[in-house]
Amino acid sequence: MNAAPKIVDSVLREIEAREDQIVALTQDLIRFPTVNPPGEAYRPCAEYLGNRLLKRGFQVEYVRAEGTPGDSDKYPRINVVARREGKRKGPCVHFNSHIDVVQTGAGWTVDPFGGEVKDGKVYGRGACDMKGGLAASVVAVEALLDSGFDLPGAVEISGTVDEESGGYGGVAYLAERGWFSQPRVDHVIIPEPLNVDRVCIGHRGVWWAEIETLGRIAHGSMPFLGDSAIRHMSAVLEKIEHELYPALAARHSDMPVVPEGARQSTMNINSLHGGEGEEFTGLPVPCVADSCRMIIDRRFLIEETIESVKGEVTALLDRVAKERPSFKYKMRELFSVQPSMADRDGPVASATAKAVRQILGKEAQIVCSPGTYDQKHVDRIGKLKDCIAYGPGVLDLAHQPDEWVGIADMVNSAKVMAVSTMDLLTRG
Repeated sequence: MNAAPKIVDSVLREIEAREDQIVALTQDLIRFPTVNPPGEAYRPCAEYLGNRLLKRGFQVEYVRAEGTPGDSDKYPRINVVARREGKRKGPCVHFNSHIDVVQTGAGWTVDPFGGEVKDGKVYGRGACDMKGGLAASVVAVEALLDSGFDLPGAVEISGTVDEESGGYGGVAYLAERGWFSQPRVDHVIIPEPLNVDRVCIGHRGVWWAEIETLGRIAHGSMPFLGDSAIRHMSAVLEKIEHELYPALAARHSDMPVVPEGARQSTMNINSLHGGEGEEFTGLPVPCVADSCRMIIDRRFLIEETIESVKGEVTALLDRVAKERPSFKYKMRELFSVQPSMADRDGPVASATAKAVRQILGKEAQIVCSPGTYDQKHVDRIGKLKDCIAYGPGVLDLAHQPDEWVGIADMVNSAKVMAVSTMDLLTRG
């Protein structure tokens, strides 16, 4: 890194002195109940962040993702992007955080939107995933600007929406319009909660599909006059259990996916429904089911192709059809994302790993995520490969009741973010 050691030390001291600011900003962000769906409080949260950065000399733009799923005048998909230009030309480092959070659910012992501080932790929905990371990135950049560092290039900070529902009203929408592509942006860090000593360089792929087996309705007292779609689905489940699951378990990836169980191909049966509607009360109607539907959630490796993933399921269904003459099915694709993986030796991954070693005194663990996040859009739509996830928080706490983020982790991650930014902006 070309930044002078004196400046680096100054930045680190600035961040340590701003621990209370990191906590306060995290609390303020948690107190915006940006629940998705439906997409509540997006505008006030985005404007709060934008106003703060505007006062620090950033150019701030608000981008509504009109026409994307869920966007309406009541629930507008408002994104904020702030940019601070340096004194001379150079690369751009972009910190991207999503401001939406999932439903609170039951089981909380604290106010989900209270931002309570207790035992060195900030509690609340989104504390871990990922408002603590957003706060750390903001304070890291502010400390960098106040340290006397001669900023070359540019720094951007964005607060985007709808990551929890695919990111189509957030990063995907912006990427389609060039906000995450060169020459505007060179390096992207997404402060997702993957532990403060980990650098996440990518994620597995995902394919969601609905399989429907078809039958013929008849009176339940004479099922031989009908054709049960549920029985047909049971034959599909039998094939999945004894043929597909063992095949998936035998495939292992060179991707450093965590936890260890996710280094293989996996499939979850998300839901299964046939026959009587779930909403019925009282006694069911005596009918043979003429439809049974199953949702599958298939997570696949970078060594696999989406075509092979789909073809494997189709081939299984066709084998069932050969064994059951009256078997008919429909398959509908719901969602798919290709695996994504940055170069572990690329600029942003290596700079962040080096900063982890400097700040924490230990080697960074290079990992991939079992599930997807907005790197998929930066990579596939923005065509920008130099993108990683790094931030405070324990991934296992995301979406849980009593979600929290550690204050010490936020401070340390802010230091890592600042040092890696200085490295990336002054290389070469």
